[in-house]
Amino acid sequence: MNQDLVEAVKAYATCDHEQVVELLHGKSKGTVVSILIDLLTEYFNDKNSSTLREFVVVSLSGFAPSKRKIGYNGYRQDSISGSVQYCEAKPKNIDTNRASAKLDGGGNFTDYSWDRFERDKRENPTMVIGGFIDGRLVYIFRFAFCSVDFLKRLERQLQVRFPDGDRKNEYLRSASFGLKDYQNTDGLECNVFVDGITLEKYKKYMTKGVYATLEPYV
Repeated sequence: MNQDLVEAVKAYATCDHEQVVELLHGKSKGTVVSILIDLLTEYFNDKNSSTLREFVVVSLSGFAPSKRKIGYNGYRQDSISGSVQYCEAKPKNIDTNRASAKLDGGGNFTDYSWDRFERDKRENPTMVIGGFIDGRLVYIFRFAFCSVDFLKRLERQLQVRFPDGDRKNEYLRSASFGLKDYQNTDGLECNVFVDGITLEKYKKYMTKGVYATLEPYV
């Protein structure tokens, strides 16, 4: 993904429409064509429709997006120690034209297992939870995977599905979590990308808990 496209994608998710138009008008025709071709290539060659949303929340959280299909969504390396910190992105988008669910600060792990759970505990990735409405980024929550309440939530679901441990070729199809499972975590970080007026407009598309958590940040 070239840097002009990176700039445009971030602007689309975090800026007003007029600012995005101004940004693109400031580019040469050749650059705009290049942005469009790169965007179409990125989108049409990826079956995961959340690719761009993952890219936005990962990069805005200070991680380099990973191109691997399997594994964590992003990483960053300490220049001195060489140690690598991973992140796991869980962006959710609400289409207001077909809205039935609301942004609840939640997400899920698909095809989960005790083995993967233990690996995640060892790596302790930063969880990056993004909330979008009609493609506009509203918030990002960040916290450590090994947060106590969060671990308990996943453990309970795994225990119900696999009380005696993993079974070959079987998985917990969806290990879900919500804001309540990490909102009291020490070190929880929250970034809000809309102003107070816009947040109020979006209020009906999010749970009361999410709105109450975001409101002090605008």
